[in-house]
Amino acid sequence: MIAPAADPGTGTYPATGAYPVTGADDLDLAVRLLAATPTHEGRDPALLRRWAEAADAFGAALEPGPCHARIVERDDGLDELLLARYTSRPATVEICTDTVDRAEQLIDELGWRSWYPVGSVRAAALAHETAHEHFHHKRTRTALKEAIGHTALRLGRFRVLAHVAGAEEIAAHAYARAVCGLGRSPLLLTAALAAAVGAPGREN
Repeated sequence: MIAPAADPGTGTYPATGAYPVTGADDLDLAVRLLAATPTHEGRDPALLRRWAEAADAFGAALEPGPCHARIVERDDGLDELLLARYTSRPATVEICTDTVDRAEQLIDELGWRSWYPVGSVRAAALAHETAHEHFHHKRTRTALKEAIGHTALRLGRFRVLAHVAGAEEIAAHAYARAVCGLGRSPLLLTAALAAAVGAPGREN
C-alpha cells in the first residue's frame, strides 16, 4: 500500500506533483489512478469512471476475512513511501512502521481524524494487503473482471474478459475502507502522504 497513480505492471509510482488531492472525492481519486496507469492513455474518462465505480463496489463488497499471510514489521519504508507490501512466496505482509507513524501524524496535521481513527493506518494497510492476497486466487480475479465487464475479444455470443490495470488497487482500497469503517478511502491518505513526503515509492 503506497501512493497512488502506480503502474501495476512494474509497481512503480511517479513523483506526486501530478496527483492533486484537494477537492477530490474517493471516486475522483480512483479515476485519476486509472488515468495515470499505463495502457489507459487516451481512454474515455466516462469509461474510466465506470471501471473505477465497478472496482470500488467490488472491493467494498468482498467478504471480510483474516489475513493468512505471515505479518512482519520493518522501519525503512518512508523513503519509498511504502506503508505495506504483500509477497506471495512465501505469503507475507510487511508493515512499514515508520511510514505508518508518519501517516498517523499527517492525519492530525490535516484534521482528518474523524475519517481515520487512531490506529486505523496500520489496520487499513493490513486490510489492503489482505485484499491483494485474495486477488492471488483466480476465482477472485475472475469475479472482478466480470464486475468490470471489459471485453478483450468477442466471438459471437462468447467473449473473453480483459484485465483492467489498476482495478485491483482500487478494489483493495475500497476493501480496506469498508473493513476498517473509514470515513474516506485510504487512497486519499496515501495521496496526501505522497504530497507531504514528496518521494516515489513501490508496491508489489
